[in-house]
Amino acid sequence: MSAWPDTLNVAPIREWPGELTRTRRRALFSAPFADTLNLLDREIDHLTDTRVQRQSAELLVAIPAGALWRQDGRPRAHAAAEHPGVIFSIDSRHGHLSYPCDTFTAWGDNLRAIAKALEALRMVDRYGVTKRGEQYRGFLALEATAAPAGFATADAALAYLEQLVDGWADRREPARLLRGAQRIAHPDSGGAAVTFQRVSLAEATLREAGLL
Repeated sequence: MSAWPDTLNVAPIREWPGELTRTRRRALFSAPFADTLNLLDREIDHLTDTRVQRQSAELLVAIPAGALWRQDGRPRAHAAAEHPGVIFSIDSRHGHLSYPCDTFTAWGDNLRAIAKALEALRMVDRYGVTKRGEQYRGFLALEATAAPAGFATADAALAYLEQLVDGWADRREPARLLRGAQRIAHPDSGGAAVTFQRVSLAEATLREAGLL
């Protein structure tokens, strides 16, 4: 069994930011999947200062909900994805970062590419070229188009929905709270797509906690 980072949330992709790559290629690098997870875990540590930041780390993969997922919320090793694109996002010390990648034919290779890119960006700081994480700014700009981070706990999901509905429903009525948030955030009602995606992630968290 691969050693998934304990605080890494894994969920299905609901919407890919932009267009998928039409012509993908096989990765020139090769490594055991466990090595990729270890590398990602190390880079998460370097990007975060607090446990709350670390718990915001999320990987989205194109494996449908309920299909070939383990009880611990991780995809099974033989689970086939609808496409190989993955999105890694985290609330880092530099702000919310989001990295979508579908360059390669296998989703594990795209995840390794993101992990190696994070390592390379960190090296810029290591060699003293930047002082305040300026190399991450291009990925901060992706926040509006990439899928947003999920929620580490049901309380965090409820708090987000409460804020969205602005007081007319509360966490004592999770189903009513969710319905109100869905109405406000739906693009057909003038809501932003990224907000509606985050409401959907809140719904998934509440369902997993047995509150819906």
